[in-house]
Amino acid sequence: MADTAANVLLQPGTKAPDFSLHSTPDQLVKLSDLRGRPVILAFYPADWSPVCSDQMVLYNEMLSEFSAYGAELMGISVDGVWCHEAFAKANKIHFPLLSDFEPKGAVARTYHSYRAAEGVAERSLYVIDGDGVIRWSYLSPVGINPGADGILDALDALGVKGGAA
Repeated sequence: MADTAANVLLQPGTKAPDFSLHSTPDQLVKLSDLRGRPVILAFYPADWSPVCSDQMVLYNEMLSEFSAYGAELMGISVDGVWCHEAFAKANKIHFPLLSDFEPKGAVARTYHSYRAAEGVAERSLYVIDGDGVIRWSYLSPVGINPGADGILDALDALGVKGGAA
């Protein structure tokens, strides 16, 4: 089933679908509000799972490297905002975790990053340029942390390092 999803992930050159998702009960993050800078979307299955925890903690440790490109990082799962808040606090996460809770997985579905059989997001990554165009997408096997090398290579390819302070 993952092979089918890999064939349908949104591809480079595609305009990134806009969305608004809650980062807290009273704060919405809208993708189009981030135009002008690169955006990294990290879809992941669930807070508290071992691989997801490792992946989000790794990205948190790399925030300064992503920031050197002027990039904004956002994690997205179908967990609710309260779950995200507890997970972020426990793991000292300092980037937004967006709740694709209701309607469940609507944004993940738009990005072809939803595992309908399990009701969770795929473990997929997108790098979107400042014009809102997807420049890199990657689907990782659900049980494997994809790391950050692909993200850094995609940001390098944008040629924006040092472009934002």
